[in-house]
Amino acid sequence: MTEKADFTEDDWRIVLEGPPTAGMIVVTAQRGGTFRETLAIAKAYVEARKHHGESELLDEIVSAKPEIDHIRYHSAEELKEHGLQHLRDAVELLARKATPEELDDYKRFVLNVADKVANAHREGGESVSADEHAAIEAIAASLGTAAP
Repeated sequence: MTEKADFTEDDWRIVLEGPPTAGMIVVTAQRGGTFRETLAIAKAYVEARKHHGESELLDEIVSAKPEIDHIRYHSAEELKEHGLQHLRDAVELLARKATPEELDDYKRFVLNVADKVANAHREGGESVSADEHAAIEAIAASLGTAAP
């Protein structure tokens, strides 16, 4: 089992910031619903905590408060560009240090966060807007997996 102690402080920060970064990419993909969508990130963590014990790595990730340094980005496009690279970096780290199952759990959790954000606010009569769907597709590609 992989745990926080297996990572440097910087590497652990990269892994921790992946899920909320994915959520913020979706939040900024479409205007409107920012409050509900941001709240959906926290709710995804609360739900994941209910599955405590299934993955030690994921347990440690979701026990931390979801944080992202959004001030470092000057635009939604910059957040998306850097965020997608951040996700690729997290996957690369986990591919080296975690089990394949833990890596899959991480990818699933990141996509779950993104999906919960997209579904938190209806835009134009649709649960998920085209821009949000495109953001989720980009997130999935950066994770090396298919979108849900």
